[in-house]
Amino acid sequence: MSGKDEYYNKSKQEGYRARSAYKLQQLDETAGLLGEGRTVVDLGAAPGGWLQVASERVGPGGVVVGVDRQRIDPLEDPEATVRYVRGDLTESETGDAVREAVAAVTGEGGDRPVDVVLSDMAPDMTGEYDLDHARSVHLARQALDVATDLLAAGGDLAVKVFDGRDLADLEADIDEEFEYVRQVRPEASRDASSELYLVAKGRLTAPVRVGDEREVEIVDVGSEGDGIAKVEGYTLFVPDTTEGETVTVEVTDVKPRFGFAEQV
Repeated sequence: MSGKDEYYNKSKQEGYRARSAYKLQQLDETAGLLGEGRTVVDLGAAPGGWLQVASERVGPGGVVVGVDRQRIDPLEDPEATVRYVRGDLTESETGDAVREAVAAVTGEGGDRPVDVVLSDMAPDMTGEYDLDHARSVHLARQALDVATDLLAAGGDLAVKVFDGRDLADLEADIDEEFEYVRQVRPEASRDASSELYLVAKGRLTAPVRVGDEREVEIVDVGSEGDGIAKVEGYTLFVPDTTEGETVTVEVTDVKPRFGFAEQV
């Protein structure tokens, strides 16, 4: 039995709307995307196979928002709270609708962070490899724009793209916004497919990047003796400094919620 038939038949037997559900299962098992209680935005969600998997894995305390230009038939008895947004990602109204869908879960004034953005979007295939690749990169960049807009600090992104000449530039741009990015090729992908997923972990929302130089004031000393500076509320640990000093530093490492710097 071919891989295609295996996953197609399995999806029918297990009640998934699409064989692609197994790709998300495998991505989650590889990269740890869908923890209990997380809030997930699924781009290109129709017909709903990824919504089913995400709902199962985030559980009753989680929220999943599915976005697609096509209508998505509501899931039957989902384990998580699931919302549906019909719209085009190139239109600002769609992003607003996604934010409203997330906020609606916590009620008026709620502020629930988005933990994961998923994208299994693919272009209409032309059969011309370079064109199909370029269109897939365009869709992946749309997903990246949504992720940088919606994700909380430390959030994750998984986005489909076809392999090709523009992949390295896309991967580098994603890497700028996250702690790291890696390529993952799920076993459930068709053997002849050039698709892969860029999985980025740890959304960086810090006001600094590695290599930046800043003049900072040491406002406190941490438990391990490093000085603590604040840049727009973001914490930098600076060794060999004391409280009250003003020093020029170079940022050496950036994490979602804190970073490290050395005196220059």
